[in-house]
Amino acid sequence: MNDVEQRKAAKEFAAYWQGKGYEKGQSQPFWLSLLNKVYGVENPEQFISFENQVHLDHTSFIDGYISETKVMIEQKSIKKDLLAPIKQSDGTLLKPIEQAKRYAAELPVSQHPKWIVTCNFEKFLVYDMEHPHNEPEEILLSNLPEEYYRLNFLVDNGSAHIRKEMEVSMAAGELVGKLYNAFLNQYNDPSNAESLRSLNKLCVRLVFCLYAEDAGIFGEHDMFHDYLERFEVRDLRRALIDLFKVLDQKPAKRDPYLDKQLAAFPYVNGGLFEDENIEIPNFTEEIRDLLLQKASSDFDWSKISPTIFGAVFESTLNPETRRSGGMHYTSIENIHKVIDPLFLDELKNEFTKIKNITVKRTRKLQLEAFQKKLAGLKFLDPACGSGNFLTETYISLRKIENEVIRLLTGGEMILGELLNPIQVQIKQFYGIEINDFAVAVAKTALWIAESQMMKATEDIVHMSLDFLPLKTYTNIHEGNALSMDWEDVVPKNELNYIMGNPPFVGARMMSAAQKNELLKIFDGLKNAGNLDYVSCWYKKATEMMHHSKIRTALVSTNSITQGEQVAILWKPLFEEGVHIDFAYRTFRWDSEASNRANVHCVIIGFSISNNLAEKIIFTGNQRQSVKHINAYLLDGDDIFVENRKTVLCKPAPEARSGNKPIDDGNYLFLPEEMEEFIKKEPLAKNFFRPWIGAYEFINRKPRYCLWLGDCSPSELRRMPLCLKRVEAVKEFRLNSKSPGTRKLADKPTRFHVETIPTKPFLVMPLTSSERRKYVPIGFLPPNYLASNLVVVVANASLYDFGVITSNVFMAWMRYVCGRLKSDYRITKDNVYNNFPWPTPTEAQKAKIAQTAQGILDARALYPDSSLADLYDDSAMPFKLLKAHRANDKAVMEAYGFYGKGMTESQCVAELMKMYQVLANN
Repeated sequence: MNDVEQRKAAKEFAAYWQGKGYEKGQSQPFWLSLLNKVYGVENPEQFISFENQVHLDHTSFIDGYISETKVMIEQKSIKKDLLAPIKQSDGTLLKPIEQAKRYAAELPVSQHPKWIVTCNFEKFLVYDMEHPHNEPEEILLSNLPEEYYRLNFLVDNGSAHIRKEMEVSMAAGELVGKLYNAFLNQYNDPSNAESLRSLNKLCVRLVFCLYAEDAGIFGEHDMFHDYLERFEVRDLRRALIDLFKVLDQKPAKRDPYLDKQLAAFPYVNGGLFEDENIEIPNFTEEIRDLLLQKASSDFDWSKISPTIFGAVFESTLNPETRRSGGMHYTSIENIHKVIDPLFLDELKNEFTKIKNITVKRTRKLQLEAFQKKLAGLKFLDPACGSGNFLTETYISLRKIENEVIRLLTGGEMILGELLNPIQVQIKQFYGIEINDFAVAVAKTALWIAESQMMKATEDIVHMSLDFLPLKTYTNIHEGNALSMDWEDVVPKNELNYIMGNPPFVGARMMSAAQKNELLKIFDGLKNAGNLDYVSCWYKKATEMMHHSKIRTALVSTNSITQGEQVAILWKPLFEEGVHIDFAYRTFRWDSEASNRANVHCVIIGFSISNNLAEKIIFTGNQRQSVKHINAYLLDGDDIFVENRKTVLCKPAPEARSGNKPIDDGNYLFLPEEMEEFIKKEPLAKNFFRPWIGAYEFINRKPRYCLWLGDCSPSELRRMPLCLKRVEAVKEFRLNSKSPGTRKLADKPTRFHVETIPTKPFLVMPLTSSERRKYVPIGFLPPNYLASNLVVVVANASLYDFGVITSNVFMAWMRYVCGRLKSDYRITKDNVYNNFPWPTPTEAQKAKIAQTAQGILDARALYPDSSLADLYDDSAMPFKLLKAHRANDKAVMEAYGFYGKGMTESQCVAELMKMYQVLANN
């Protein structure tokens, strides 16, 4: 179905089901009809299953499950509140999503749902299980005609065509890897840099030839194979050198007595074969078989995706990625998360409006103007790698152009002067890349894309279009994007869009050269050294966008929208006039390679010029139209939470870092190590105290610390093994490069940072898994010592505990904290000290203390379970969940939030407003 047909089907479906909806009798017809009539599933009864059994304490049934796309459905009757707890057959109260999650936990891992949909016939709530704590996406039945695409995930698990391209492209990458290794072993000095550069060029040329013979570019299929097959192994090197020379020669300049088979090859142009001095080693029987049999006869290169293969090819042969063991490339789906909201959705919508014009002459004129517009757009990827963003953008524009050509020609052969109807060209796409080999691959990928799309055009106009010699050129520039003027690549007054996926290097992981580049770009900016490397591209893009209509979208590690980096990076950018146009909140950026590399990322679209387009925040599969997007990717004002040393709200208890020994491990013991030590040194028993860091606290597995800070000299002299540890610590500190640590050697029994409790205290892990709804926080007795991997809150009351273990504090933490990978990193200076506390009445305060005690009581019911067990999303006991809900309600009432139906992001937006008022007072 096309867009118009699908909208019509969705409208009819919504009209039919309006007001209907009995769970037991109408659920199955509702879903079968939806899949068949709106989403085109021919045999929906084979696509979706109903009433699948799951065995809990009793037998229960999953309302609906789609195995191909891993969608679980929990259906309720019309008017049922999908966010309210419902009494189950075992007496427990569960929300529909909690009911579905309980079912999911009983399924084999391979069947765990990727999506959970709760539905009451009037609305669908969609939960993305890659982000189980995110807000659900709401789709109303009445809005389905306009928003049917938001339920595409029901049937779209990546088209078979895309999956096939992926499989073929990965297989091609493996073949190239084998050829690379086989040739590498034949070089006289395989470690020589010039030899490696020659090998890379050789592989690029071979790939082009293999593709060209399968795609018919050379004129005949198997032309490359048939030419080489007639040579013995010893002569193949010379045959290849001769071929490369001919491919770089115009027919008029060739030797008139040239071998006929060689002379049949066309002139390629484009610079791919111009260097005749590359080092080509001798062939072996293995190489001959790989090239002629496995890579040529047994493989069809015309089916590869240039977008995918370009990156696989580059990663396969790039020495750096080979050493790291990774073949990495960006999925087409993720590329579209950048280019669709940046420009492609807008172009498609414009094209749809033109297609719907009924006056033929008007439509023809507008189609011609639209094609000219497509041909006038220019794109820059300033960290283009193998060019996958540029290649996919080119393909996407050419697909639209081919539809324009189809409408203009009526699918008939073109006659007359206009022999080539194609206007979109690869010269519209500009890239900057520091790696010379990646530049060559990017150019080749674009040429392959151009060839494939030309074939698609030929099928429309029913005529042959000449691909060779290459008439268009690529604008991929080799160089360091951070040290060059981007206008030397493309003038800003000609450029429309900047996009890409710059390098992911954390602030603490940069090389000295990278750090120097960053500090030069952010010259004079306070705390610039704490920024991630990707920040440089944001700054350079901002400079390029000044006094232009350029719009930018970049993929970045999510850390630039969290923690201290937010204020450092975005405050000055906003002061330069930058505004965020759209954003994808944190998601996992998957590499679709054989060795996957997952990074937690955000996508941010931003510009300086006025942009009247709808501002959108994407959270998983949720698409939210908003008025303004701030640097935390919230719908709220531009507020920056900056580190502070004391609490924002008095009289909230002060937080401190835990103990930092700087002892080279001499004072820390595992339980068995402590027992062994006490056997040898019995007097040391009274100086051991349980030692708790984030891991030890969450898993209830304490280590032990030998705390000798209060030990008198006479006691210490009676314990020779302890004294030996003290001497080792002193020696370690004296050998430090840090002056402060060397000075600390004068007090070897003391810690660098000391937080020695005298009464019970509260601890909060510095890091905790993102998969937990609540970060485990709790009290410890005064004999415990906390490490610097937890935040210590002394003098905390039950009320204090109730507030900071509530969903309100957790929401604040999730948006304000930094991240370690995707895990929360909760610092006192950024998260705790800036938290806007409520101003409760005495009755509200007492209620929060009561519900906080309820949480501790619920935990105590499970003495054999660690906090990791208790706060696992699937294993959390219902009594503990119920206690947390009661506490959440009490805290939200103290803020005035309860009963307003606030989402988590709305809650944080309100907290930000409170913070702004408090911080300015």
